[in-house]
Amino acid sequence: MQSSLKLVDCIIEVHDARIPLSGRNPLFQETLGIKPHVLVLNKMDLADLSEQQKIIRHLEREGLKNIIFTNCVKDENVKQIVPVVTELVGSSYRYHRGENAEYCIMVIGVPNVGKSSLINSLRRHHLRKGKATRVGGEPGITRAVMSRIQVCERPPVFLLDTPGVLAPRIGSVETGLKLALCGTVLDHLVGEETLADYLLYTLNRHQLLG
Repeated sequence: MQSSLKLVDCIIEVHDARIPLSGRNPLFQETLGIKPHVLVLNKMDLADLSEQQKIIRHLEREGLKNIIFTNCVKDENVKQIVPVVTELVGSSYRYHRGENAEYCIMVIGVPNVGKSSLINSLRRHHLRKGKATRVGGEPGITRAVMSRIQVCERPPVFLLDTPGVLAPRIGSVETGLKLALCGTVLDHLVGEETLADYLLYTLNRHQLLG
């Protein structure tokens, strides 16, 4: 990932909209430095969006100014991404690209949040083409930084898919359980019974059990 950074104009970080304030890898921001950064909160169709504006305000206080909620299965809000990225790159110093009209974007995030699905969704929307990367319902489908994948012709936009990377240390047990319930780690590594107990506890706490 580090070796590819010098070729990248912007970073798209994908995270699960069900846990917008938990589980993001803090090392991403430290590693990626001053590159323009867009946070895509994917799987919005599975999330409770009643607090969406509150979530956005919280993230903005942390310095995140470009936040987009998406559902890549149905391509919802995906059309917002390329205009936001091109505007960000256009207003930043492309120190290694000169007047090159192409945009090279790196897609990062923890495992199984929909990075590959986002790339495929962008291709469907802009190019009317099918899958370019494998997707799956468990972490670890993408295992290496892939070659450039074109997702748009006007302007020419290329994306680099990357493997999901969890933080070296997860801040709390509850954050770890949330990540596991969202599929970022395999269930058996945490324990199916532990996950079931936590899920029932959460549903009961929010009075969602009938």
